[in-house]
Amino acid sequence: MPPDNVTLEISGHRIERFVSYTAEADLYTADDAFSLELAAPELEITRGQQCKLYVNGALELTGIIDKRSRKYDKSGSLVVRVEGRDLMGLLVDSYCEQFVTVQGMKLSALAEMLLKTVPFINRKHIQYQENIVGKLKGKKRSVDQPLVGYLDTPQKISQIEPGMTVFDVLRTYAASRGLMFFAQPDGTFIFGRPKAKGEPMFTLTCTKSGVGNNVLGGEEIDDISKRYSKVTVIGQQQGQDDMGMDATKITTSGVTEDKGFPFYKPFVSTDNNDSQSPQLHARFLMEQQRHQGYQLLYRVQGHSQNNKNWRINELCKVHDEALGIDGVYLIYGRTFERSKQDGTFTSLKLGPPGLVQ
Repeated sequence: MPPDNVTLEISGHRIERFVSYTAEADLYTADDAFSLELAAPELEITRGQQCKLYVNGALELTGIIDKRSRKYDKSGSLVVRVEGRDLMGLLVDSYCEQFVTVQGMKLSALAEMLLKTVPFINRKHIQYQENIVGKLKGKKRSVDQPLVGYLDTPQKISQIEPGMTVFDVLRTYAASRGLMFFAQPDGTFIFGRPKAKGEPMFTLTCTKSGVGNNVLGGEEIDDISKRYSKVTVIGQQQGQDDMGMDATKITTSGVTEDKGFPFYKPFVSTDNNDSQSPQLHARFLMEQQRHQGYQLLYRVQGHSQNNKNWRINELCKVHDEALGIDGVYLIYGRTFERSKQDGTFTSLKLGPPGLVQ
């Protein structure tokens, strides 16, 4: 297996010699972080610079350098440590400054408005998962496609307040529609759902005989402490006079059940966003609980398999005789790491496919 190559690009200049590095990617974490340690870097690095991180020639992160530290020992050798996050980190850090009325505003207009003053962001690079933008146009909801036509339907959030972050506002909107808001390695922002089906791109194997093994270690976490058998979301909406209704509160609700939960354990929440939200929000909460309750953790040598870098939001076939696992799971977390002690390896987090968090 050829050695893995990691490159940091800043202002067209490339750095390829590192003492150690860590590059995280997590579908369910807002801002992916990286940390690089360099000895005698080829160019001056300062905080606030935009950068791109490549692994084996593939773009894995587009972000901003948040921190630079320099140190030396009695030998006089200078080591520079660079830390940063992807572009979603800018949205996590950017706060809304004014009260803004947004009642009835569609997501596309809301995103355009909130991202207008955020640097380094290309608002044209926002993507909306297929079949969830626009009006219903005669299409009916189904279990597999419950969000058709809902994403760009105006909702009744009336006001953005100072102190809210741009990310929180957009994430809240997405969650009310049963969706996620996340970033691609090139900085593209996406409103959609994690991959739920398709052909697995990767495989993880651990046999008792040792034949075909490609994992250095594995762990299964199955935790019901924060899971529930039934999730109910209750909301109160204002009636609209122009629709022949009194402007009084109308109670709406949504219920989702986890048939695989071992006993009755109800969870109740409120969502006064609009009449469409309770059922979608109930599904969101149930999926969030399922994701938090079951995880597979693996460590593998190197950063790629079959010439493809380990990648989040991709399916992986797991055959683990040590843990008694045989199925297809979603890679939702991946960390590339290199150190003097452990060499080059990748840590992976897997869970049930298609779950929104």
